[in-house]
Amino acid sequence: MNLSSIHHVAIIVSDYAAAKEFYVNKLGFSVIRENYRSERRDWKLDLRLSDTVELEIFAEENPPERVSRPEACGLRHLAFRVDDVEAAVKELSELGISCEPIRLDDYTGKRMTFFHDPDGLPLELHE
Repeated sequence: MNLSSIHHVAIIVSDYAAAKEFYVNKLGFSVIRENYRSERRDWKLDLRLSDTVELEIFAEENPPERVSRPEACGLRHLAFRVDDVEAAVKELSELGISCEPIRLDDYTGKRMTFFHDPDGLPLELHE
């Protein structure tokens, strides 16, 4: 088996419109396709981050709340590589999105910070 890269990450959101506004209009993902799946009564929104990475958003009715501890089993956070964390934090702030204070990753020595999507999913910016 030759796994070459991650194709996509899938998340479940509670509010389709809020998630689309956040990921497309604020973070700059582009829409590949969006479909309402009547048999499942949910929306599936496929977004492009780059030529090789996609984000799938599933909007389901009344999904269970996320476990509050990031150390709970399952997805801990979603991290995005940026050239300049400070500049990215400034852009997010201008969009009304607050970030934690910038800090250094103990292992990489690179600057990083966290912010959250509308459902509280932890998102990381990492140089």
